[in-house]
Amino acid sequence: MKTMAGGSVANTIRGLSAGFGVSCGIIGACGNDEQGKLFVSNMSFNGVNLSRLRMKQGHTAQCVCMVDELGNRTMRPCLSSAVKVQADELTKEDFKGSKWLVLRYAIFNLEVIQAAIRTAKQEGLFVSLDLASFEMVRNFRSPLLQLLESGDIDLCFANQDEAMALLRGEQTTDPEVAAEFLAKHCNWAVVTLGADGCIARHGKEIVRVPAIGEAKATDATGAGDLFAGGFLYGLIKGLSLEECCKIGACSGGSVIRSLGGEVTPENWQWMYKQMQIKDLPLPDIRN
Repeated sequence: MKTMAGGSVANTIRGLSAGFGVSCGIIGACGNDEQGKLFVSNMSFNGVNLSRLRMKQGHTAQCVCMVDELGNRTMRPCLSSAVKVQADELTKEDFKGSKWLVLRYAIFNLEVIQAAIRTAKQEGLFVSLDLASFEMVRNFRSPLLQLLESGDIDLCFANQDEAMALLRGEQTTDPEVAAEFLAKHCNWAVVTLGADGCIARHGKEIVRVPAIGEAKATDATGAGDLFAGGFLYGLIKGLSLEECCKIGACSGGSVIRSLGGEVTPENWQWMYKQMQIKDLPLPDIRN
């Protein structure tokens, strides 16, 4: 058993900061307990700006990730007693100077998500939304569709299970159909397909990119989060849709090589090597 700092968005922006040298910060809350201290220490060490993180009396949110010998994982979060940032605590200052707001869909945080998107749009930010889990999509599909149909989501990430839950009743398991559906509402739409890579759409453009790295994952935890980080890095750098997907695949492939949602220094080096082989622009940060 291993205890690590994480969370979907935290994994994404820690990767963007530590592996790609992109300036990132967290808007959120953590408790004044051991887990909170671990989170603060780890994120600070990885260069994530914590000036917008609220420290509160109470418990820090936790999640149990169970991994089998094939690297498949299932997660059971414990959020009920955890501290969280409230919608009315968000200010314009939280978003000033940023280009992107990175969010994960969750019904428990719907009010905060809506408030964050509203303020982000007023401040001229792009918004990225990850669909979180097929259970979340299946059980709370209506509010998710409202979010997508609002036109405020610029980039959407879904894995194959989430995409299928979203297309419930469409009688299809074709990820291209899911990407097309998402692209109606978002500027960029990405459906990740595990060992089969990903499919992405931007306007009329559609690309399919294979996965990168070993077929056998040690632990799939964080694969989608780190894919999102690599893809966002590509967008920030003004790269093509295909290049964004390839960098996402390199980044996602790096985290599944060890346990947990944090990329080890050796696996960042592995990723840079893959990027070099594929003739992708390397971050200035690498050691």
